[in-house]
Amino acid sequence: MKLVIIDYGAGNIKSIQFAFARLGMETSLSSNIETILAADKVIFPGVGEASSAMKMLRNHDLHDLIPNLKQPVLGICLGMQLLCQHTEEGNTVGLGIFQTKVKRFAMDKHIKVPQIGWNTIENVKSDLFKDIPDQAFMYLVHSYYAEMCPETIATTTYGTSYASALQHNNFYGVQFHPEKSGDIGSKILANFLEL
Repeated sequence: MKLVIIDYGAGNIKSIQFAFARLGMETSLSSNIETILAADKVIFPGVGEASSAMKMLRNHDLHDLIPNLKQPVLGICLGMQLLCQHTEEGNTVGLGIFQTKVKRFAMDKHIKVPQIGWNTIENVKSDLFKDIPDQAFMYLVHSYYAEMCPETIATTTYGTSYASALQHNNFYGVQFHPEKSGDIGSKILANFLEL
């Protein structure tokens, strides 16, 4: 199986590579369009700021490629947010796969922004979460969240309830970091490999 991590300068690459290596899966890192098209599965990572990340995607001609991929694609953290229609971060138009918008957490005396640490995922559905218990704890680091929509396959509550995972056809997105979420996170990555 060819597993390609999209390399566009905004990824948490090493931890993802290590996580798949623990599953016995080699990954390749590439921004080459032909290499990505030839992959069996694609990881779309992201760490950083949305408008800068979209600029880097355009610089690599990946903004047109990604929405047209036919194999299973997993967006992680900012990668998931960029698959949405729009994010308030930098007033950025996304790739439009998921029909929802990304908002900033409200400044509230009851919560700290960004959300950093462990929180539960609930209302899980989809084969991505096969054998994953409801209320499983996942590791998150983010200041923006995807609003609930029909494509929501897991939710999390932090001041408000939001979509912590999304699915549309062959596209999956998770707000949390499965590569940093212990055995449960590893199981989610293993489930992705089996899709």
